Amino acid sequence: MSHKKSFIVDQRGAVAFETLIVYPVLVAFLLMPLADLAAAGFQFISAWSALRSFGQYVQYANPLAPDGTVSWKTGLQTTVAGHAISNLQVLCGDAGATCSPGNLASPKYITFSTTITLAPIVWRGVLCPTTCTYTLPYSERFQ
Repeated sequence: MSHKKSFIVDQRGAVAFETLIVYPVLVAFLLMPLADLAAAGFQFISAWSALRSFGQYVQYANPLAPDGTVSWKTGLQTTVAGHAISNLQVLCGDAGATCSPGNLASPKYITFSTTITLAPIVWRGVLCPTTCTYTLPYSERFQ
């Protein structure tokens, strides 16, 4: 048997050589984009959970006085699970107008929001077309 034919028959080193090519391709085009999506998903779920928790908390710290004025209790927490809660508003009625002594219509809602900032490695153009900061609004009916 010639040396050329013995090399064609004996291909034991082929897998080791292909691994050097396949592994970087898998990491660059499959694993890193999946890691971007997973990190964004975890941040979104964490922020949404913080908003829901704050909504439940506010139901026990009712800000609306009987005369229609809005007065938040002292010591109202504004950070939940590391997410800052902002844009607190109390709205009355279906039109969504701010509650006041002249507007005590039902239903009553509390609206608020939080922001998350993504830091993608590969999919920056897909996940962050203009900015990587997203504001998540939330509303909770309390009366």
